[in-house]
Amino acid sequence: MKRLTATVLSVGFCLSLISWGFKGHKAIATIAYSHLHFNVIPSVENTLHGQSISEVASWADEVRNNTEFRQTASWHFVNVPLGLNFRDFENAVKNDPNPNLYSAIIKCEDDLKQKDIDPAKREVALKFLIHLVGDAHQPMHVSRKEDKGGNTIQVRFDNHGTNLHSLWDSKLIDYEGLSDQEIVNKYDNASETDEKKWQSDDPIVWLWESYQISTKLYAEVESNRNIDQQYFQNHIGMVHQRIDQAGIRLAGILNSIFKNDAKVKVTLMPPPPVGKPLAQQFPQAKLEDVATLVGKVVSTKGKVYGLKSMASMTLVDLGAEYPNQKLTVVLKSEAKDHLTSNLLIGKILTVNGTVTSYKGKAQIIVTESKNISISNN
Repeated sequence: MKRLTATVLSVGFCLSLISWGFKGHKAIATIAYSHLHFNVIPSVENTLHGQSISEVASWADEVRNNTEFRQTASWHFVNVPLGLNFRDFENAVKNDPNPNLYSAIIKCEDDLKQKDIDPAKREVALKFLIHLVGDAHQPMHVSRKEDKGGNTIQVRFDNHGTNLHSLWDSKLIDYEGLSDQEIVNKYDNASETDEKKWQSDDPIVWLWESYQISTKLYAEVESNRNIDQQYFQNHIGMVHQRIDQAGIRLAGILNSIFKNDAKVKVTLMPPPPVGKPLAQQFPQAKLEDVATLVGKVVSTKGKVYGLKSMASMTLVDLGAEYPNQKLTVVLKSEAKDHLTSNLLIGKILTVNGTVTSYKGKAQIIVTESKNISISNN
C-alpha cells in the first residue's frame, strides 16, 4: 500500500474538521472553472477581486474561527438522524431552526442575485458558495449529530489511526497519490447527459445523495473499523463522482447567477476589417513568445502534443506535453463541436484569438471554427 506523506499524517484532528481537505475543494473549484461560460469568468473573478475560484475554495474553512465568521460554523453541515425517507429528510433539513448547510447555500445564492448588494458582501457570499457546494457533496457533512459527522468514530487506515470523517475529507484522496491536476483530469469525466441532470437538481437532492451514502458508511464501519485496500477500491470511485458532481453543479449555479451580470463586458476578438482576408487580420506571433503577449490578439501555430476532451470544452496542448505546453487552446461551442474529432497528436494547429492567462499558462479560447485550422506541417 502507498504510504501517506509525513505532512498529511501529522495534520491530526484539526484537518478532520475541514471538508474534502484542500485538494478536494481545489479540485471541485477547478472542475467548475472548466465548465464556466466564457463570458461568466470575468464577472466571477471581478467579484473575487482578481482571484480565481480555486484560490478561494478553502477560504470558508480558514475563517470559520475568526470572530467575524464564527456564527457560520453550522453552515458547513447538516445534522439528521438515520432512517429518514426523502420527505422526512427534506422536512428536517428545511425546517431546522438553526442555520445549516442547506439554508446557507440558499442564502449565498440569494445574496449573489442581488445586484445592488455591497461588493464586499457579494464577495463573501461567493467565497462561501464555492466552498459550501463542495461541503454538500462530502457524505459525512450530512450525518449524525451525536458523533459529529463521524469525527468521534475511530478507524484505522494505512496502519494509522484516523476517524471516519477525516477518512472521507482527505485520507482516501491523499492515498490515491495524484497531483492536483491529475485529480481534475481523472475525476472530471461527466457526460453531457450527466452534466444536464446534475445541474437541474435542487441542493436538497445533493444533500439527500450525501445522506444516503453516509448511511451506508455508518453501517459498514459498524462491522469493520479496519479500512483496507478493498475498502479503498470500493469507495474511491464514489469520491471521484461526488467531487465531479460538486464541480459541475457549482459551475451551473455560477453560470446562472452571473450570465446577465453587466459589470464586465467581454469581447472574444474584435470584428474583422471589411474585405481583409481572415489570415491577415491577426498579427503573427511565434509560439514561444505567446506567453508575453497576454491581452493581445494574435495568430500563432504549433504542434499538437496533447488533447483533453470534456463535456463543455476540449483542451489542446501546443508546443510540448502538459504541463510544459507553450499554449493551451481551449475549444468551446461551435469550435469544439466542429474540430475535436479532426484533431490528432502531431498535427499543426493554427489559432487566431486573444491571449489570456490561466494559472500562469498562456491560453487562447476559441468558440468559432473559422479561427482555427489544422495541417500536417
